[in-house]
Parts: sequence; structure tokens; C-alpha cells
Amino acid sequence: GKHGECYNILRLKSMAAMTRTLGMLAFGISAVCGFQGPCSYYPPVSGLRAVAAGRVSGSSGLFLRDHALPPALRTRTRSMRTTGVLTLKAARKKVVDLGQVRVAVLGGGSFGLAMAAVLGSKEFPVTMLVRKQEAADYFNKHRMSDTYIKGVELPPCVKATTNVEEALRNATYVVHCVPVQYSRQYLRDVRRFLPEKCPIICTSKGIETGSLALMQDILLDEMGTQRNYAFLSGPSFAREIATGLATAVVVASHSDAFANQVAELFGTEVFRVFTSKDVVGVEIGGAVKNVIAIAAGMAEGLGLGTNAMAGLVTRGCLEMQTLARALGASPNTLMGLSGVGDTFGTCFGPLSRNRNLGIRLGQGESLEVILASSTEVAEGYATAFSLIQFLETKLPRSYRMDLKFPILFGVAQVLQGKTTPRDGMQELMLMPIRTEMFDWGGKPNARTVFPKVPNTSTTKTKQVAEYLSRRRDAA
Repeated sequence: GKHGECYNILRLKSMAAMTRTLGMLAFGISAVCGFQGPCSYYPPVSGLRAVAAGRVSGSSGLFLRDHALPPALRTRTRSMRTTGVLTLKAARKKVVDLGQVRVAVLGGGSFGLAMAAVLGSKEFPVTMLVRKQEAADYFNKHRMSDTYIKGVELPPCVKATTNVEEALRNATYVVHCVPVQYSRQYLRDVRRFLPEKCPIICTSKGIETGSLALMQDILLDEMGTQRNYAFLSGPSFAREIATGLATAVVVASHSDAFANQVAELFGTEVFRVFTSKDVVGVEIGGAVKNVIAIAAGMAEGLGLGTNAMAGLVTRGCLEMQTLARALGASPNTLMGLSGVGDTFGTCFGPLSRNRNLGIRLGQGESLEVILASSTEVAEGYATAFSLIQFLETKLPRSYRMDLKFPILFGVAQVLQGKTTPRDGMQELMLMPIRTEMFDWGGKPNARTVFPKVPNTSTTKTKQVAEYLSRRRDAA
């Protein structure tokens, strides 16, 4: 959604006894339903009270949409006023034409299963391409995997196969769920079977070892420029997605039309998809957060407490933002779902593979034992080494790069065996004192010098932003 939009309908009945809590209720609902930015500061409390007092029929429902917009930018009529309460008519949502949908999911791991579960819940025909025939046979018989997300049954419209041609022959969308370090060779093996202009939606996160390429670069190298690409990221544990728990993600694409298509393809009542044009920002957030999660896990394994973990993750997010800005990404992207959102989930969520890797390191286990006992890939392990090479070779030369990115460099040193988790944390605490936000652009209240992504906002969106800014200043 854009500024001030909410596509959720709130129906309230018999709330006379809850008048005192309606303000907090409206604010909470606005957060849960996904109100963006300033519009969450203006919940329609008067409208909720009117429903509770019986002045507006509860059975007709209270529609929340564009309530923070000026009259010229929202749909209403004079007849819609009832005792001073403005009931907003839900504007018609333009439906994106997906055409004939046949989805191929590349990879039968946890996230491949999660994506198949979302698409299968909408009754789209989905074919998962897996490596082992026994895995395909087990899935087709039991509607679940015997290795990943055990015990979660997928819809009957999802099937598995090891036959590349069968999976890709008639596909209209491809979802790539193969780990970054194995993606290039995997794509080379399947590309001759993929229809020429079939779009690809990528969920892999990380930086390729050796080439230091992001997934965008790998896809363009191996699959060409003639098709559309989108990159899905955000706080999204596979098991929670597959079991139908509420999840919000962002999909980035250079094509607005394709981003909207992907949002329509995946969007459900429990899987909300936002869109972005900042592909680099979304990819950097998805890669760096795995390394930060290893650091957070080490802090937990060492028993350093919540204060230390919160400080570590916050400073890690600053390093993520600094790297993204240097590559021309928007800092706003890193404050969204693919940045801090994914970082918080990965650093504090019990299902995080990278966090659990860090916890075991902090508790004294050797890296070799941890990797040998893991059935799933912790992307942060390989990404940590690639990130250091990336910082040293891709970014402009800077004095003491390790002082600007101490957490990223510190995690790499622990994984290389050059220091222990405890010594690494001690080094962070002994770093020179400096301002909290560096490279800010001068005076404390001065405008920042962050690089800007191309602005393709429409005139209406600009008007909305200006109006909301005036409302916020007036408040």
C-alpha cells in the first residue's frame, strides 16, 4: 500500500463497555493491519466511539481506508456523513492480471516448501523440483517432507519431482529457493528447460563466495536479461509460513508491474507482500542480517544478557545501512522489512539457523562439529567471508575499514579461528569512543547525504506525502 492506505475492513459490534480502550484498540489495529507511517498516528477514534455508542450501525461495519487523506484524495459523499462521523467507502482495489498460473519451485528445502505452501493455499498448481527421488516419492505420498518442516502437510495441488523438464516445461512463474553458494551451477543446469521469458522470483539471500556477486548478478549472468526478476525478503521463518502464521515480506523488482504481480501471486490473508524498487537494498539487508545473527547468537551463548544483544544488533544494523548507502541503496529500505525487520527476526527468533550457529559457538563448540551436525545451510557462515572481501575490494578504500564495520569483521575472525567469541566481544567493548551515527553529513540536524534511489512517485503520492507532513507538523 501507499501512504494512508489500508485494505482491511474492521467490523465492530457490541463495544459499549470498551469505550475507554477504543483509542488504544484503534492504534493497535492500525499497526497489525499494516498502516504505513504517519497514518498510524491518526486512528479514527471518534468513529469507533460512535459505533460503541450506537450512533453508527455496527452491523454495517466501519471501513478504514485513506482516513488520513485530504478530501481531494479520497472517495466520499455528503450522504455518507452520520452524526458527524465520516464513514469512508472502501475504494475498489485494482486486480492484477496474473494470467494462467503454473508455478515451479526450485529447491525442496524449508523455504521451498514454505513458498509452495503459500501458493498451494491459493490453489495454484505448484511443482517442486527436488534432488532426490526418494524425497519426491515421500512428499507425493504423504503431502509433507520427511526432512524439512516435518509434520506440516501441504495442499494437494503441490507435487514434487526430480525431472527438470517436467517441472519447468509449462511454468509461468519460477520461484528460486536454492542457497546462494549453489545457485550459479544449479541455474546453469536448468536454464535450457526454462521458457525464454518466464519470470523468476528469488528468495535466496547472501553473497557468492569468489565472485562476490549478489543474486541479482548471478541471475542476470546465467539466465539473461530478457526476463523479469523479483527478490523476496523479510522476517519469514519457513515453518511459521507453512503453518499459516501471519507474515509480512517485501518483494523488490526494477519493474513496478512485475512487483505488483508477485504481490498478487503470493498475497493472502496471512502472507502480506509489500513492494519496492530498491533491489540492492533488499539484497544487502538479506545478506548482512545473517552475519549479524551469528554475532547475536554468540552474545547469547556467552550469557552476556539482553542489553548486550540489543546494543550489538543495533550497531549491526548501522553497519548494514552504511554498506547499503555506499552501494547506492536507499537507507529507508534498510529500516523496513528486508533490513531491520529481517534482522530482528533472525537475531531473536528461536528458529534462526544463523543465530543457533552463533549460540553454539558462544557455548564453546567447535565450528567443524556444528557444521557437520547441521542438516540445513546457515547462509551467514559463507556470507561472513564474502562480505569482508566485498568490503575490501568493492568499496572505496578507507582507513581502518575494520573500525567502520567492527561486527562484520569480528564475526569473520571468529569463524576463521583467529579469535574466540569472548575475545571478539571484548574487542568490541574496547573500541574507541565516537558519535553514535557516523557519516551523518555534518551538523546534528542537517540534511543527510544518503544516496537517493530514482524517484518514480506519482503526483498523487507526492500530494499525499505533503499533506501527511503538514498534519504531522500541526499535531
